[in-house]
Amino acid sequence: MTGVAGGIERLREAPIVGQLMRFLVAGGITTVLYTAVYLPLAMWVFGRERAVLAVPFAFAVAVTAGFWLHSNWSFKGHGTRSEGPGQRAKFVGVQASGLLMHAAITWFVTDRLGMPAWAPLIPGLILVPLVTFFLNRQWVFR
Repeated sequence: MTGVAGGIERLREAPIVGQLMRFLVAGGITTVLYTAVYLPLAMWVFGRERAVLAVPFAFAVAVTAGFWLHSNWSFKGHGTRSEGPGQRAKFVGVQASGLLMHAAITWFVTDRLGMPAWAPLIPGLILVPLVTFFLNRQWVFR
């Protein structure tokens, strides 16, 4: 049992675990912001048939909050950063890949599968954060 406890303790002390925990909290905040913008637009403005049109608006709000949270908290002190326009451009690039993933998931789930406008939130808010965490950690905030 000592081996397992020691392994857990080493994992808790690993920098990536702290980053992942902070990333998840910051991601939770941006998820709430994304959902608060996406759902009203998708349900009452655009409708299920055009729910994908709500994605860019929701993502713009979430990415703005996300850059501030991730650069000042999630990945603070990580690596040898090259802050400035290049870092912001990389962050926007990573988020653009997230936007494309969200849009593709939303289109597939609502248009192809005919599911309700809220349904894409489930796979999108699981898959996209995992992909963007590793891209941010390895490319943007390294």
